[in-house]
Amino acid sequence: MEALTIAGYIASVFIGLSLGLIGGGGSILTLPVLVYLLGISPVLSTAYSLFVVGVTSLVGGTTFIRKGLVNYRAAIIFAIPSFIAVFLTRQFLMPVIPDILFTTPYFTLTKDRGIMIFFSLIMLAASVSMIKDKSKPEDGSSKSRFNFPMIALEGTIVGGLTGIVGAGGGFLIIPALVLFARIPMKMAVGTSLLIIAAKSLIGFLGDLGHQPIVWSFLLLFTALSVAGIFLGSYLSKKIPGEHLKKGFGWFVLIMAVYILLNELFL
Repeated sequence: MEALTIAGYIASVFIGLSLGLIGGGGSILTLPVLVYLLGISPVLSTAYSLFVVGVTSLVGGTTFIRKGLVNYRAAIIFAIPSFIAVFLTRQFLMPVIPDILFTTPYFTLTKDRGIMIFFSLIMLAASVSMIKDKSKPEDGSSKSRFNFPMIALEGTIVGGLTGIVGAGGGFLIIPALVLFARIPMKMAVGTSLLIIAAKSLIGFLGDLGHQPIVWSFLLLFTALSVAGIFLGSYLSKKIPGEHLKKGFGWFVLIMAVYILLNELFL
């Protein structure tokens, strides 16, 4: 087994680890790992990413369900438009995007390269969100106040982004739930994992029949990621989450810059 392949499988554990430690970030790692370490095409990697992130988030979300840290009302309001957007994007939009988006004498923007450039911009936004996180500790005393239109709009936007790049969008979902639904941060994380799991797996269904899924590889990769989330959940009790979140944010920022430079200039 080649060194990059081994590194890819090891990295799959860190995908789950990040979800277990900080409640997000796993999907930011999945696409680069599949593309750059395992040599899978970006389009197929987005499909694999949806399955891996969906299953791993579902396993992680069950812990929050048992603790009563899921707001089902907010999840439903956010999830319905998000489900529709991600399924339509994977089923109808992605298959019709041309392989060559545009070309000049000096640069050709292919579908694969376009996905990676767009994903790197999403990573930049995620890294800034994690590095500059100024959320205050919640005492659980505040009551939920729902801004229905904004939650639904955010759900639609995140669903579309998930459909394009295969990322769960936790870095967008959690702030939306805290800001528009006024729910505590820990409950927002649990609710986010449940939303990510459902919409990622629904998005993956839109790929069946369109992508050549290698189930033996996908199930092994996912199993390692699930093992990582159990390890992350254990370590989260011993390591301050905020320090980890900011450190992970800087890591994501470096990866985003690397991907952007690699796709534009190499």
